[in-house]
Amino acid sequence: MLDIIYVILPIFALMGLGYVAVARHLFPAEGVKSLIAFVNNFATPCLLYYSISTSDFRSAFNLAIIGPFYLGAIICFVVGIVLARRVFGNRPGESVAVGFSGTFTNTVLVGLPIITRAYGDGALPVILSIIGLHGAILLSLGMMTMELVRRDGQPLFRTLVVAVRRIVSNPLIWGIAAGIIGSLLEIQLIEPAEAFFMMMGQAVVPAALFGIGGALVEFKLSENWKQALVASLIKLIVHPALAYVLMIWVLQVPLEIARYGILLAAMPAGVNIYVFATYYDRGISVATNTILIATVLSAATITGWLYVLSL
Repeated sequence: MLDIIYVILPIFALMGLGYVAVARHLFPAEGVKSLIAFVNNFATPCLLYYSISTSDFRSAFNLAIIGPFYLGAIICFVVGIVLARRVFGNRPGESVAVGFSGTFTNTVLVGLPIITRAYGDGALPVILSIIGLHGAILLSLGMMTMELVRRDGQPLFRTLVVAVRRIVSNPLIWGIAAGIIGSLLEIQLIEPAEAFFMMMGQAVVPAALFGIGGALVEFKLSENWKQALVASLIKLIVHPALAYVLMIWVLQVPLEIARYGILLAAMPAGVNIYVFATYYDRGISVATNTILIATVLSAATITGWLYVLSL
């Protein structure tokens, strides 16, 4: 157990440093968005390209891991919508936003640092194969569902066009696509280029964790914290539990491989749930509260999942 605490402690210490630095005005609050933009738009695409292009990505594309991860996410999406509608009495549009809050994983800013810290760079090919599909599957699902249930919904074709544009314009997708091409063509980088991508990749972990910690300062608890707590528990406990059952019990994937996908499912909600909520002006307070609550609770739940996955 002490080894697990040693894995988790520096991760959340970096988040805590970011939070304190911004809260105490030691780091400018307006700089947090720029820092996260650097991570998402520059450092992480470089990491994705280098990691995928220098690994056997085809062997890492394991449907027995990818399938349960996304099937679990979809089940969580449905459960979240039903609970928001039946238990909390939300309107259809708000219910979809709440369901999405318990579905979309913080794969990059939290997932990558924690999983590589816990299991090393050997986990990267598997988790990158999940990350490569993450936005494409879940954003498309969320947007289509929202348009189908809200009264002022757009035609399905127009929704798909918007979803595709959002996905294609994502630099993470560019890094993944370039990495796959590099892997298939077996492109060998010259030493200065390799050093460049390695240094950019090394910037991801400290910048991402400091940035997400600083971003939490702007998220305050509101009257919708109960719904956010439910969404957080769905994300932190139900999603990885479903992934565990499907991978280990149903498909009998070896634990030493399945744990990468299960732990990624155990990560807190990503900032895209806030982007989704503000885009549709539905469930914004629930989304902001879910980011705050899920990130704070994840210190305990991720520790628990690391213990389960070490048995």
